[in-house]
Amino acid sequence: MSRKWFGTDGVRGRVGDSVIHPEWVLKLGWAAGHVLTAGASERPRVVIGKDTRLSGYLLESALESGLASAGVDVLLVGPLPTPAIAYLTRTLRADAGIVISASHNPYQDNGIKFFSGNGYKLPDAQEEAIEAWMDRPMLVSDSEQLGKARRVEDAAGRYVEFCKTTFPANLDLRGLHLVVDCAHGANYKVGPMVFRELGATLTLLGVEPNGININAGVGSTCPEILQEKVRNSQADLGIAFDGDGDRLILVDEKGEVLDGDELIWLLARDMQQQNALSGVVGTLMSNLALEQGLAELGIPFVRSAVGDRYVLEAMQQNGFNLGGESSGHIITPANTTGDAILAALRILAIMRKHNKSLEALRAGYRPYPQVLIGIRLAEARRMLDNPSARQYIAGAERDLADQGRLLVRPSGTEPLLRIMVEAKSAELADRVAKKLATELEILAAG
Repeated sequence: MSRKWFGTDGVRGRVGDSVIHPEWVLKLGWAAGHVLTAGASERPRVVIGKDTRLSGYLLESALESGLASAGVDVLLVGPLPTPAIAYLTRTLRADAGIVISASHNPYQDNGIKFFSGNGYKLPDAQEEAIEAWMDRPMLVSDSEQLGKARRVEDAAGRYVEFCKTTFPANLDLRGLHLVVDCAHGANYKVGPMVFRELGATLTLLGVEPNGININAGVGSTCPEILQEKVRNSQADLGIAFDGDGDRLILVDEKGEVLDGDELIWLLARDMQQQNALSGVVGTLMSNLALEQGLAELGIPFVRSAVGDRYVLEAMQQNGFNLGGESSGHIITPANTTGDAILAALRILAIMRKHNKSLEALRAGYRPYPQVLIGIRLAEARRMLDNPSARQYIAGAERDLADQGRLLVRPSGTEPLLRIMVEAKSAELADRVAKKLATELEILAAG
């Protein structure tokens, strides 16, 4: 069954549009509440967290009301990263968790994503059940059956302590100078707390959210300021999160960026040395250098569809315990979804254990040049069914021949058609990607 509203990472869109609208979100909470109460012997409980967008207040209230109208109790934890909601949902023994966030998107967007009671992304079957309830008339439960809400005052502290437990007890971060960019997002409090309490000296960026500056020129999708700050302050490392704290990008002491693929390679090599690695899952977007580098180490590797939920599914299907995406979503044995703080702590632990800089640790990894272009289209999926579009894509593949690879796909979170070209030379990748993007834009304009 195809889903009408849910994409690869919940529901997302422009605030005030037909979906990310308080009336629609109210009914979404009501529909989710009815799916949770069906067959339940006790009143269900749901954790609700959010990032720092101004619209989070509006949508939080709507969700809370919708859930309560269906007889569900709500636990409000305020601004916390997405992986914290997954963790708290498990430890508070809640029946589900909900995150109000549009991740790396600008503040005008927002979204709703769900976790099941075990901290994993909600299965397709439950998302489909929620969509089915959305087609029913909204009827409020009897007064004595309505849910109630309360705030979990120590939620941030619980998550900070959990993060610290994943760092080796015999190590600390004393003597390290870290530049930490929190994107004015959900990690703006807990991120610095974790690294500071482990002993690091911090220079902070993106820790003054005002509701509309989330991801604005900072964070994992805009590392330029972080790179400059690391170089100018002679820091040991730069750490960049995205708006909801599930993506990680690092910058070494020379100001060079390490994306998710390179971080996965570093983690996999270390886990293999400890005989603690069963295999790695990447995605269709993962750099060929990651696949080849893991093959040289004798590490099993498979690719999944794009989206951390599909990475996790492939990890479970193959019995692998490490996976992630080029964008910086990294799933380790300690978490059930992408967790930027935990991934950063693992890299820092490797540095401390071997007493090496990040620049020294990354020696030997040589990524293939990649060019990524997004074309804004309302109907991105339909474009791929257009015969002319298919001809242009085939032409780009011929231009690459055996010198690279091409991936064209609709975004699962935005109205975009994404083009990825990877080639042995940066010039070839850039030329093929720009030519194809121009052809498809002209075709779309039509």
